[in-house]
Amino acid sequence: MTPRHPKTAWPLLLLCAILAAGVAGFAAWHVAKASLGQRLDRSLVLTARTIEAEIERFRYLPSLALEDPRIRAAISAPEDATATLAASRALAVAAEQSGADELFLLNADGTTLASSNWQDAGSFVGENYAFRPYFRDAMRVGAGRFYAVGVTTGKPGYFLSSRGRIADRTAVMVVKVDLRPLQETWRDAGGTLAVADRYGVVILSGAPDWIYRPLTPLDPAREAAIAEARAFAEIPVTERAPVLEAADQQLAALDSSLRLLRQQRLPVEDWTLLGSTPAAPALRAAWMTGAVALLTTLMLGLLAQTYRQRRRLIDLRLRQGALLETRVTERTAALAREIEERRRTEDDLREAQDALVHSEKMAALGRMSAAIVHEISQPLAAMEATLAAALLSGKIEDAYATSRIEKARGHIRRILRTIRHLKSFSRKESGDRRPVPVDAAIHGALELVAPRATDGGVSIGFDPDGPSPVILAGQVRLEQVLVNLLMNALDAVAGRADARIAVERSRSGSMVEIAVVDNGLGIPSSLLARVAEPFFSTKQTGESLGLGLSISRAIVEEFGGRMQLADAPGGGTRATLSFELLTEDRVAAE
Repeated sequence: MTPRHPKTAWPLLLLCAILAAGVAGFAAWHVAKASLGQRLDRSLVLTARTIEAEIERFRYLPSLALEDPRIRAAISAPEDATATLAASRALAVAAEQSGADELFLLNADGTTLASSNWQDAGSFVGENYAFRPYFRDAMRVGAGRFYAVGVTTGKPGYFLSSRGRIADRTAVMVVKVDLRPLQETWRDAGGTLAVADRYGVVILSGAPDWIYRPLTPLDPAREAAIAEARAFAEIPVTERAPVLEAADQQLAALDSSLRLLRQQRLPVEDWTLLGSTPAAPALRAAWMTGAVALLTTLMLGLLAQTYRQRRRLIDLRLRQGALLETRVTERTAALAREIEERRRTEDDLREAQDALVHSEKMAALGRMSAAIVHEISQPLAAMEATLAAALLSGKIEDAYATSRIEKARGHIRRILRTIRHLKSFSRKESGDRRPVPVDAAIHGALELVAPRATDGGVSIGFDPDGPSPVILAGQVRLEQVLVNLLMNALDAVAGRADARIAVERSRSGSMVEIAVVDNGLGIPSSLLARVAEPFFSTKQTGESLGLGLSISRAIVEEFGGRMQLADAPGGGTRATLSFELLTEDRVAAE
């Protein structure tokens, strides 16, 4: 082989080094950018869940507020100033306790009848909001959502609305939620996050100069829609420069630095969540990798050239030494690989052992928690039974002492209820519906109320026939409904010598029915239609807020089911839950 001339070899080596540096830097740039993108995507997922959770906190507030007697009175008699004033005061209390920004009531024409800010200079009372999408959607389909800048106060907010009909009059209850604390959190965290609404305009951002700017250039249709809905009041969003040049842009020069962009769609109102992070770390990694590749290639080339020169000088006598050196190098590399493999194996084993120890600790903690709950429940139950026995003995004749003992029993029962639901509160369930075996949910509810039933000397019967049917629901929330019905049944039969409670499960065509039947005093027929209303309770002890059956009915209806209360044959109450049976055809449709 003819040796290459040094004057030709060095330029070629330099060219190879530059190419190697370019390829290595390009690859490092893409790897680092992908890593930054993955971290940014995870951050966007968490941020999206935070936004959805903040909004979902107020989803039921408008419909529940419509059940307040003072609100219903204002809807029935809007011309009565006393009634509308009482409604405004009730809304102010509800807004303060729930954490909502504002609550206001609109009539069928979109005019405000009552508002939580009725005493403020920017009161909504008398203002007409028929042009707002949240009002039009509520009148059309029963509920609406919309983010806008208030035309009265100039303050932005997320509006949730619900339609109601009282005394042949239609009204819409609206709650305004202030989401600006979220962007304060983003700003304090130092990240650049932004949310664009359905029109493509930034409504929330950790960067103040992004707010109320188009995310991308607006087309005439979106500009017209913004003007029609008056979504941003007097703010000229259509005249401001967009944040990005194109919707699919992944890199942009923002805040005088190159930033990596990621977008995620939010199901709420068809919003877009935008996140960005500095691309400087990826650029530094690319430059450093390129520099290392350049130096490595030059060094390897220099070593190769030196080696070639030495070979020409030393001649054939060093062939054996070179061969031995090659073998030693290979063996050293093999040993290095073996050592590295052993090190990785030891690290994996150590991680597995740590994970096993952690799992055992968590299992022991769970068992210990269950034991603690059990140990607390027994003394409390004994205390409650002792106080009850003291009252039943008839030896305590002083009315004040009797009332104090009853109050102590009430506190003990409240603690027992909290302990019994401790395990249920530790389980977290999403709002998605999943296939749930009915019998499993019934058995879970029976286990939760078993201590209460045992204390009362009541045996709850459940004798299922055939395999358990399956419905689309959430098991924890279905158990919550059944526990509420069983606790009501236990309250109804308390003190009866012939107390009986039974849980029945049956199928009728494509429907599955679950019934909780007791032989208590029953519910008067005049109150059957009202017992599931919010804040209505037949209990006189003050232990109930009147929300149990209302929440249970809302959960059942969310699952596509129906809850009915009726008199049981022979006396008592029969609470029936009806759900559609999950079949293979329905599974495919879902």
